[in-house]
Amino acid sequence: MVELRKILALSALLLLAGCGQKSSPNPPQGANVTLTADQKAHIQLVTVQRGQYRREVDTSGTVDFDNNQSTQILAPFGGMVSRLIVEQGAQVKKGDGLAAVLSPDFSAAVSTYRKALVSAENLRRLADLDKDLLAHEGVSQKEADQAESDATSAEADRDAALLALQSLNVDPQVIADTQAGKPTARVEGIIRSPLAGTVVEKLVSPGMTLQADTTPVFTVADLSKVWVLAHVFDTDIGSIHQGDAAQVMVTGQALTGTVDNVGAEVDPNTRSVAVRVVMDNPGDFLKRQMYVQVKLLSREPATGLLVPVSAVLRDEENLPFVYVTQSDGSFARVHVTLGYRSGNQYEIPEGLNPGQQVVADGALFLQFMQQQ
Repeated sequence: MVELRKILALSALLLLAGCGQKSSPNPPQGANVTLTADQKAHIQLVTVQRGQYRREVDTSGTVDFDNNQSTQILAPFGGMVSRLIVEQGAQVKKGDGLAAVLSPDFSAAVSTYRKALVSAENLRRLADLDKDLLAHEGVSQKEADQAESDATSAEADRDAALLALQSLNVDPQVIADTQAGKPTARVEGIIRSPLAGTVVEKLVSPGMTLQADTTPVFTVADLSKVWVLAHVFDTDIGSIHQGDAAQVMVTGQALTGTVDNVGAEVDPNTRSVAVRVVMDNPGDFLKRQMYVQVKLLSREPATGLLVPVSAVLRDEENLPFVYVTQSDGSFARVHVTLGYRSGNQYEIPEGLNPGQQVVADGALFLQFMQQQ
């Protein structure tokens, strides 16, 4: 709106200046533009000079779980799901139960441990007895050594059976009762969460049969942090480095994050590289597969010739140009190559030299005059 008012003001000045000078033709399109002193007072010039800027890459991305803080849980044992302990969306702590399973594998592991306990205890007793008999020459050294070997082997089997129970997340009370020789009722196998977080996916229901180490049952994720996977074209990837800042726009809100990883290969279909941004996620605002706009901000400053964005116009072929002050006071159209945009400035790799003056405010008016 401000630019429009300036154009109208300058247009009025142009009309006034033209009154009484009907013999002076308008400059042909493409020729330099000459302004009166009053018209020049309504434009702003800037001197082209080198400056530092931080490269910005605008792109899109999608939200994903932080895979370092999420996991898809496979059934640790086979059997039929007898009941669900949690539903999707539940908050769980590490070790909390997720589902109960009537599992032959689970029951077999408890039975194996019980037998291993008894065998280890009996063979240790025999080994200790043979050691005493050996001292009184009641048995040979060979028999005593064999008894000790049998006891040691049985104790190793007992310890392995205990580790198997623990790997199945058997209730510690069941293990304690087994060690104490107490009978245990039919025990349900409990699938437990390996980490604290949110149950984001439930893949089982009561009555479903599970295959050990094969059937996926739940996905649990810590949603306090998420990943945003941004897609950066190979022409821009050299500007992005681990540790760079990132700004993520979603539903009108701007969130900040940090580049955590830059992909090692280019997607042959999109010619883009995946750049991973780590984001805090207060209130679980960012959801998996959410589409977001991403601005990546390079930490490393670059140097180049800079001009205001308002100085750059487009010609009939959509090529960028600026108006440059000439030695006779006129303004010439000069085509330029646009580099990175940083805030309200463009880098100009080609087309301008340091010290030249370009029209920063009022360039549209000059274009209007040149097209008359």
